Amino acid sequence: MNASTAMQTAIRGRWAVAAISLATGCLPGRGPQHRPVCRTRRHSTKYPLGQFPLLCGAGAGAAMTWCGHLISRHGSRTVLRWFGLCGSLGLLVVALAPNVPLAAIAMFIFGGSIGGMDVAMNANAVVVERRLSRAIMSSSHGFWSLGGFAGGGLGGFAIQTYGHLAHAAVVTVLAFAVIAVAVGYLIGENRPQAATHHKFTLPANPLVYLVGLMALLTMVSEGAVLDWAALYLRQELGADLAIAGLAYAAFSGVMAIMRFFGDGVRNRFGAVATLRGSAVVAAAGMLIAGLSPSPWLAIAAFALCGFGIANMVPIIFSAGGNQEGMSSGTGMSVVTTMGYSGILVAPSAIGFVAEHSSFGPIFVAMSGLLIVVLSMAGLAHRAEFAAAPAE
Repeated sequence: MNASTAMQTAIRGRWAVAAISLATGCLPGRGPQHRPVCRTRRHSTKYPLGQFPLLCGAGAGAAMTWCGHLISRHGSRTVLRWFGLCGSLGLLVVALAPNVPLAAIAMFIFGGSIGGMDVAMNANAVVVERRLSRAIMSSSHGFWSLGGFAGGGLGGFAIQTYGHLAHAAVVTVLAFAVIAVAVGYLIGENRPQAATHHKFTLPANPLVYLVGLMALLTMVSEGAVLDWAALYLRQELGADLAIAGLAYAAFSGVMAIMRFFGDGVRNRFGAVATLRGSAVVAAAGMLIAGLSPSPWLAIAAFALCGFGIANMVPIIFSAGGNQEGMSSGTGMSVVTTMGYSGILVAPSAIGFVAEHSSFGPIFVAMSGLLIVVLSMAGLAHRAEFAAAPAE
């Protein structure tokens, strides 16, 4: 394969990852996005609704833990094909479940499929970055955010108008079609992975766990804003419902937009410098939000925080997928599992603390966590990469 053909193949692989990220973001598989589907089920009123997100999260965590081992043996392209096609069907299976126990099992499996897709997508994005010798991770996350925005914005209207089953069927058909086409253009690793390692083992390199800690602290902060910023404005700053909702919109909207600019910034200034600058901005925004005397200043501060956090996780994920002495899938599995545990654990933990104090000090504490990430930013040097040789 000559250099020109290899580059065109890598570019197609880059857009294939973007398309799968977009389709995955549309699937309401995590957080509050899938709760409207559960609420439309008549029998869900007899079952604690909070159990469904926990089951989805538990499935995701289990799959993330094992996905690195699968990628080491089979490669990120193959594993992404498996999880991608299965995950695209998961929502419809949940919607068709005739009773609560089967719905719970389906939700666990659905969460596992989405979790496996997360690891495999990010691992494959690292492969593309190496082949292109430039960053594409932030924009891949941007497409995921764009899919989440579209799916969340239109999903509630579609469910209310046409019912949860029709909504699930349409989303499934669209997601399956996009993923089925995109997987044909994915690129694989240049060299075979550690196919001789047949047993599941955790990486011995401690640096990958430190990178995972950076992801955890960043995503705890992200989860705090996504889940509690609106209530903070409403309960402690006296905002009405319409204004309180702008906190979430400002944070997530700015974050999604900035992810499409993040690759260019990282390519120019480097991963470590970009991470440090992003952490400073995010910490400043979180601190101002926690100390704000007015809702509008808090909204602006949360937007500033989204500006900073937007590209922190993509850079940290790239660093995790480029750890020395292990496959991209193994490093990515550790970092994503640790990172997403922050999204799963933070909401309930923060809510418990807020019941005994207030949200303002919590957001100030979140700025401290981001300063810790700033102090560890040098570990992201593994995200500084050189071009991989063409096959």
